[in-house]
Amino acid sequence: MTTPPDPSRLAAVPASIAAIERPAEQLMTWYFIRAVFSTVAFPVLLPVLYFRYHTMRYRFDEEGIRMSWGILFRHEVILNYSRIQDIHVESNFLERMLGLARIEIQTAAGTSGAHMTLEGLADHMAMRDFLYSRMRGARGVAPQPRLLETDGAASGELVQVLQSVADELRAIRLNLAATAPQPQQEPRANG
Repeated sequence: MTTPPDPSRLAAVPASIAAIERPAEQLMTWYFIRAVFSTVAFPVLLPVLYFRYHTMRYRFDEEGIRMSWGILFRHEVILNYSRIQDIHVESNFLERMLGLARIEIQTAAGTSGAHMTLEGLADHMAMRDFLYSRMRGARGVAPQPRLLETDGAASGELVQVLQSVADELRAIRLNLAATAPQPQQEPRANG
C-alpha cells in the first residue's frame, strides 16, 4: 500500500506527471508477448513479469523519482533529478504498436547501463520532456543567498561598516596606483 503524495512537495511537478503511480495496462500485454517469445523460459518468466507489473510503483515529486517493484526480492530505486546525466527513449516494433517505450535514465554512476528504466508510461514523450527540464533546471539553478533579517538600527550599522570597508579599499587602490612604477617606453630606432 502506497501513501498518497504530499501536495506541497509536488508544487513544481505537473499534475499529469505527479498522478502517475502505476504502469499502463499495455505493459502487461508486452510482458506476456516477451514471455511467449522466450519459449522454453515461458513458465518461469511469465510469473516473474506478472508480479513485476502488479507491484511496480512510481512516484514523482519535487526532488526526484522513486520506483519500486517486487515481492520476494523488493527493489526500490530513488533518483534525484540533479544526478541525471542522460535520458534515452527506446522502443522496438511491438512496443510502438502498443504505444509503449522505455525511458532509460543514466547517472554518473560507474555502470555503463541505465540506472533506472521507466516502463509502461502512457505518454513517454511528455515524461522525457519533463525529465529533461528537471535535469537542466537542477543544474542551472544556483542556490540563492539568504539575506540577513535585521531591524532598522542593525541594518544602519551594517551599511556604515560596509561603507567604511569600501572607502578603505578605494584608498588602498589609489595608493597602489600612485606608488606603482610606470612602465618605460623603449626608444625607437629610426632606420
